[in-house]
Amino acid sequence: MSVDLFDTYSPLIELLDMPPFEERFPWIGGDLQTLRDTLSPERLPLDIAETFQIPVSELSSGLSGSGRLLGFLDRPFQKSSLKGVVLMLHGLGGSSRRTGLRRMSLNLSKSGFAVFRLNLRGADPGRQLIPGTYAANCNTDIIPAIHWVRQLRDELALDIIGPKKTVPFFGVGISLGGTILLNACLSEGKGLFDGLVCTSSPLDLAECSESIQRPRNRVYQNWLLRRLVRQTLEDPFLGQSCELMKILNGSKRIKVPKSIREFDELITAPRWGYRDVDEYYQECSPIFGLLSDPTSLPPTLLLQALDDPWVPAISAQELYKKKGNNLNLNFVFLSHGGHNGFHSKNGCWGDKLVKNWINYLVESFR
Repeated sequence: MSVDLFDTYSPLIELLDMPPFEERFPWIGGDLQTLRDTLSPERLPLDIAETFQIPVSELSSGLSGSGRLLGFLDRPFQKSSLKGVVLMLHGLGGSSRRTGLRRMSLNLSKSGFAVFRLNLRGADPGRQLIPGTYAANCNTDIIPAIHWVRQLRDELALDIIGPKKTVPFFGVGISLGGTILLNACLSEGKGLFDGLVCTSSPLDLAECSESIQRPRNRVYQNWLLRRLVRQTLEDPFLGQSCELMKILNGSKRIKVPKSIREFDELITAPRWGYRDVDEYYQECSPIFGLLSDPTSLPPTLLLQALDDPWVPAISAQELYKKKGNNLNLNFVFLSHGGHNGFHSKNGCWGDKLVKNWINYLVESFR
């Protein structure tokens, strides 16, 4: 498909009052766009979010002990207003305190939204609260958490804007966080959210696994693996999980994973009840459900850069070609922006797009 079809001058961009995307010097190219928040993180205000713990059940693999997920609530800057509530999920190896996710949350809070940043199973902080680690489809965790935050939404609406009032509820997923939200909606239907945003989110896990294993991505893969292995080994319930022995330091019988695919083969797939990594990738890739029937989604925006070094745009382009006229699916493809980068001359273009899309949906909700 021609790249000309995916530029910053699409009707949706104009509808959302977005300027053309221009990379911010010196963050030129997909790699520097991707690395900007790591190499030069912004100085954000002190994180004073309220903390909550959400109870969830044990994993299907039988890892004993239920547990709790940790979440952080950023209230609207104006205490007397509440446009809506947003549940926000981080990506692979991340957490709710990463710079990019916090910056996006602050932008939404300034615009009148309450944002609940959820830490997925095993992510820090909150590693000590629950056994195991998360997966691309962790519905037994995320769906109860979504309903818990929906109840919090109702309590916030009652507290801030009074009885007999309701506000819309949205989901925002960064990278793998978007994949997780898509899988939840495909499973439960459009009733979970009033709108959804997925930025740089993998739609085909096997495709992304192959991409991250390319020689040019060796540094990225090693960085992700270090974080994933550390999350796993820091599990306070270590003795209850036999498969963790496969990556213990000093093991001579089983090799330490050298790729994301090996990690998923050794840890993620068996932990979440899949026969092997191929079954895990097949069953947890939302592209197949989206191609079959995207009507289970609420109004959804997918943001993807064509120079993303981690997540290829091929699946999203295929989805656009086959389902692009579906009212539930909206696409923004940019030639540049990297993996969840989108750093422009006037701040993070992606953050502004997310904010404008959700504000647009609020108007429709009314």
